[in-house]
Amino acid sequence: MRKLLTALAIALAAGSAAQAQTSTAVKESGKAVAEKAKEAKETVQGAVTSEPAKSTHKAKARSHKAKAEMHDAKAKAAGDKIGK
Repeated sequence: MRKLLTALAIALAAGSAAQAQTSTAVKESGKAVAEKAKEAKETVQGAVTSEPAKSTHKAKARSHKAKAEMHDAKAKAAGDKIGK
């Protein structure tokens, strides 16, 4: 009986770790998508406005792109840990 309870505890712990990594991967992926949408918005606004607003929109778009890349990297790292 003791071995069964130990095995059950280990299985539950492994399952909750996989759940946590899946949750992190999904959350970071969602953040990346949001940042990419913001980047697209700023890019379009930069294309239709004139200076000095154009350079402001381009700078914001670069910032959103960098944040999206960071969230993509975090999502990939969390996804790689799922099931390990």
